Amino acid sequence: MSQDSNYSQGPVPLTARKGVISLSCVMLGLTFFSASMWTGGTLGTGLNYHDFFLAVLLGNLLLGVYTSTLGYIGAKTGLSTHLLARFSFGIKGSWLPSLLLGGTQVGWFGVGVAMFAIPVSKATGWDTNLLIAISGILMTVTVLFGISALTILSAIAVPAIALLGSYSVWLAVTDIGGLDVLKEIAPSKPIDFNTGVTLVVGSFVSAGTLTADFVRFSRSAKMAILVTMVAFFLGNSLMFIFGAAGAAAVGQSDISDVMIAQGLLLPAIIVLGLNIWTTNDNALYASGLGFANVTGLSSKKLSLINGILGTLCALWLYNNFVGWLAFLSGAIPPIGGIIIADYLLNRSRYRSFEKATFSQVNWVAILSVALGIAAGNWLPGIIPVNAVLGGTVSYLILTLLMNRIHPNSSQNIASQATSLEVNRVD
Repeated sequence: MSQDSNYSQGPVPLTARKGVISLSCVMLGLTFFSASMWTGGTLGTGLNYHDFFLAVLLGNLLLGVYTSTLGYIGAKTGLSTHLLARFSFGIKGSWLPSLLLGGTQVGWFGVGVAMFAIPVSKATGWDTNLLIAISGILMTVTVLFGISALTILSAIAVPAIALLGSYSVWLAVTDIGGLDVLKEIAPSKPIDFNTGVTLVVGSFVSAGTLTADFVRFSRSAKMAILVTMVAFFLGNSLMFIFGAAGAAAVGQSDISDVMIAQGLLLPAIIVLGLNIWTTNDNALYASGLGFANVTGLSSKKLSLINGILGTLCALWLYNNFVGWLAFLSGAIPPIGGIIIADYLLNRSRYRSFEKATFSQVNWVAILSVALGIAAGNWLPGIIPVNAVLGGTVSYLILTLLMNRIHPNSSQNIASQATSLEVNRVD
């Protein structure tokens, strides 16, 4: 079958693989996201100095390990998250993670559009809805150029946001009287530590589960692990620090309000706007791959449709941001855990996507997602960690149990029920 330039229906060939610089630009462009600065502001006004750094480093270490494992699988196979899901969920079963992951990326796109339009509206007095429409259209158009456009935009945005964030931290520390004074600031809106870690992981667990969509272009699995760990553990941690320092100093968690208070509105509009643009294009790119798995349509056309939907819902998503993170932290991790578990159990099946056979639906995977979500919400501890472990352990136990009960049946994981050749449609 013919293949689109985003490789939404098959593996990325070796001739299309990228080097470490290109991949680093794309992944840092993904994790250098203003929403993480906003969440950092929430943590900066909700946790003391010690607990803030512990929550950020622990949360992003967990994210780094989780995403690097998925990145390794993506680079080894050259497959997107949604095509990988066919091995564990089945062809039609993979529609569940594709719809859930693709839908959340549309949601993130809407949040990003609003995060750009609202501060611009505050500064200029222009109509917020008009700004949302214009910025949403512009951000949507560039996704047509695929991974190449993501690389170029990210190469500009990443150093710019690093400079602006560092300057904002310096201003916060200087204006408040030094680092020792900043350390002693009591939280103005206290939250507990587990909630803090949940917000850190929840801030990127959706996009993190889609890591394979980007690092499948890596020339080696080791490179994919390195780039992913740097992006999520170091890059995302920096964004939380950039957001938290100013928020703690001025007592406001919204990054746009912090930048206004620091007299940085104009550079913030330019730099944060470019930063949001890169992450939003990543979100649309990933959402298009997800819905292409369900429909068989061109991922680029679907990305355009998703951009319109995200733009229309932007204000609602922005106003429900913290609740959105809480939902993502429990619902998304089991999917990645199941993909990892199936790869560990059946690595040989992943060697040739063209020759692989799949079931229509693997109900063990569907049930494991439900059990993972239940574990995240009902067990004590950190919601996303419980969710990913719950999904992973459930899948491993149920799969081994089914194989023992029906060793020669079509439900055996080696054949994934009724064998069907993949219907690859452009």
